[in-house]
Amino acid sequence: MLDALLLQSGYNATLVTLGAMMLGVAAGVTGTFLYLRKRALMSDAMAHATLPGVGLAFLLMVAMGGDGRSLPGLLAGAGISALVGLGCVQFLTTRTRLPEDAAIGAVLSVFYGVGIVILTVIQALSIGRQAGLEAFLLGATAGMLWSDAMLIAAGGAISAGLVLLFRRPLLMVAFDPDYASVRGLLPGRADLMLMALVLAVTLTGLKVVGLILIVALLVIPAVAARMWSDRAGVVAAIAGGIGGAAGYGGAAMSASAPDLPTGPLIVLLAAAGFVVSILFGRARGVIPQALARARMRTRLAGPA
Repeated sequence: MLDALLLQSGYNATLVTLGAMMLGVAAGVTGTFLYLRKRALMSDAMAHATLPGVGLAFLLMVAMGGDGRSLPGLLAGAGISALVGLGCVQFLTTRTRLPEDAAIGAVLSVFYGVGIVILTVIQALSIGRQAGLEAFLLGATAGMLWSDAMLIAAGGAISAGLVLLFRRPLLMVAFDPDYASVRGLLPGRADLMLMALVLAVTLTGLKVVGLILIVALLVIPAVAARMWSDRAGVVAAIAGGIGGAAGYGGAAMSASAPDLPTGPLIVLLAAAGFVVSILFGRARGVIPQALARARMRTRLAGPA
């Protein structure tokens, strides 16, 4: 365990751990803007909508004579499927009377059900290369190729960089869309940019965290960071730190104990950060607020 935490478990394990850390940083920073925009559930819809694309991409690559488990091909299929799911949510919310949360619930459940059916069909086929697709549900880094780890690390780094590059318009639209419109920004385009960044993080994290738990990595660090500060930039930095630490620790623990799934370990570490934050967070933590109220009562009571 100590060797894994100190990056002494081999070159590939080290690369996977650093890639998971970069994914956690990107998820925490991106999730902050998603949380501030009050669109956290959209990540859940996109994550679940990726599953049919994974299965269909596998079948297509096998039919073309290729390796059905090629990560770039699977991620391409997942991305197309997620975009279709996002389009369905947008259609239901703009063309019907369904509220956004109901539309998200309908889309994610239908797409996830279709994906499970496709994976079940794949498992019944005698093509011999379907093993490993279940890793996209909960995440797994055991047996990950060097090229896969590099793809995840690069995807996380690029996503985090793009969030930092566009942080000002994203913040402006998150806090005051009307003022952003007056300044010449289009809230719709900013939301589209944010969804594209969330999709990038989601696709990058499918192999590491899994489509079921990637939403937790997008939401938990941001919510935990909110307990420490009221400044958006500080919140994003803390969220990136919590996400990065969870990704690093979870991947290292999984490398030292390959039977343990990577995704749940990462999410559990992020949840531990959330518990610490909700108890001790300087801005909104339970204990600091209780102490502040106690000091206020003491001052109001005055000397005995």
